[in-house]
Amino acid sequence: MQRSVISALGSDRSRYERVEDLLTFTGIAPIIERSGKMTVTHFRWFCPTFLRQSFHEFAGQSIQHSQWAKAFYRQQRMRGKDHQASVRSLAFKWARIIFQLWKKRMPYHEQTYVAALQRRGSPLWQVLAAQQT
Repeated sequence: MQRSVISALGSDRSRYERVEDLLTFTGIAPIIERSGKMTVTHFRWFCPTFLRQSFHEFAGQSIQHSQWAKAFYRQQRMRGKDHQASVRSLAFKWARIIFQLWKKRMPYHEQTYVAALQRRGSPLWQVLAAQQT
């Protein structure tokens, strides 16, 4: 699974200038339509479905292997999102992390990411800290 996500990005680091470019291309970013006081968010259909599905499956599997991913998933569920929407939100978050690692040519380390959450005072860090006590 990891290889399919990472290999999909390729080695040309200039291919995606901004993380938003990657999120839109892969279909992970939702489409938000606004008209007057009404806002509708829906699934992006026009994208490489294999790549979108790869990110989605990667995120789903990460719930079992990553403490922060599990906490994020639970947080989304507690906010009333269903399973699929929670995993899509997690995939969105993972894509942002993977993009930065890919751009900087760095490996992922769970401890580094959790430490960054703590430095920023992230609400997710607070959930993780509560779970550890």
